[in-house]
Amino acid sequence: MLPSSSLFQILSIGALSTYLFQGVHADRTNEAGEAQITDPDAECTPYGFPLVSNALPTFPTPWTPATILPGDSAAMAKWNSIQGSIPNIAPKGTLTGNFSTVHYTADDPDCWWTFNNCVTPKAPGLVPDIAIMPEPQTLGYGFDDGPNCSHNAFYDYLTSQNQKATMFYIGSNVMYWPLEAQRGLTDGHEICVHTWSHKYMTSFSSQDAFAELYYSSYLHSIKLVVGVTPTCWRPPYGDVDDRIRAIAKGLGLRTILWKYDSDDWQFGSKPGVTQDTVEGNYQNLINDANKGTFSTAGAIILTHEINAFTMSEAIKMYPLLRAAFKNIVPVGVGYNVSQPYVETNFTLPSFDQCKPHHILIHLYTPFLIV
Repeated sequence: MLPSSSLFQILSIGALSTYLFQGVHADRTNEAGEAQITDPDAECTPYGFPLVSNALPTFPTPWTPATILPGDSAAMAKWNSIQGSIPNIAPKGTLTGNFSTVHYTADDPDCWWTFNNCVTPKAPGLVPDIAIMPEPQTLGYGFDDGPNCSHNAFYDYLTSQNQKATMFYIGSNVMYWPLEAQRGLTDGHEICVHTWSHKYMTSFSSQDAFAELYYSSYLHSIKLVVGVTPTCWRPPYGDVDDRIRAIAKGLGLRTILWKYDSDDWQFGSKPGVTQDTVEGNYQNLINDANKGTFSTAGAIILTHEINAFTMSEAIKMYPLLRAAFKNIVPVGVGYNVSQPYVETNFTLPSFDQCKPHHILIHLYTPFLIV
């Protein structure tokens, strides 16, 4: 689920500032101009964006694990306001997902998804994770790890199908590709948080896990660039327990997981995961839909906009999903989340307002940078 290019992981704040001010032969002063670029190489050429460059000192270094910045009194005040509600659960494993030294009991006391796919918290005051759709014959449609710099063809396809989705944006990606992030909102997709650096969340200290979410959403990366504050998030690799859920709750974020995994993100990186593997995983979902598995409640599948392969597979498999499901909607629509952001001038329709195969997104005023 990590971006395929190592470029993002090695640039310092100073290098990112230089990166953002290199010019290209395209109108990249606003989202509409960026959306017109059709050459992937041109799409992924760096461009200047003063709003981001000027704000860099107020953020952690992109693609490095987040911590509360020295002197960030607002972040510290928010952290102090919620830390008393966080369960006393120790961090687990490493940031890269090595849990070999973790001693954990079989009764799964922390509702640790990585251990047992637990989605019903055991700590008091936490609501169950979203992992299925409440409406029958309905697919909760979404993509992790965006915004991808070369996603215009993919987003154009979704637009051509009048299809909206839930986009789980990584805070560091938003800083590198701000106009691409703005397009997600312009096109009417539901925007959710996917942390700052895309590490295994249960491995962080509580304060650093807070920073991973705070600098991605709460009045920061997505808010700065896109103009909205999301109320939803997805843990990278699904790695969440009751400690992390409580931190997310303190930031007003509901946790979204999945029951089906396309494994598209592992193509090219994990031996044995081929195109046939990925399409077979899609087909398993389709087969279950066709045999009535979702007659009382729908499904959510994990897919990505991480690279050309995952996006092309999404396009290829979409007609088959369309034929198998009565409704394909953003997760928030399926749960009747009419206000997906803290800001009240953006609304989603209720599920009942959505005709089959058709989503309406109400009121969007483009967020222009001048």
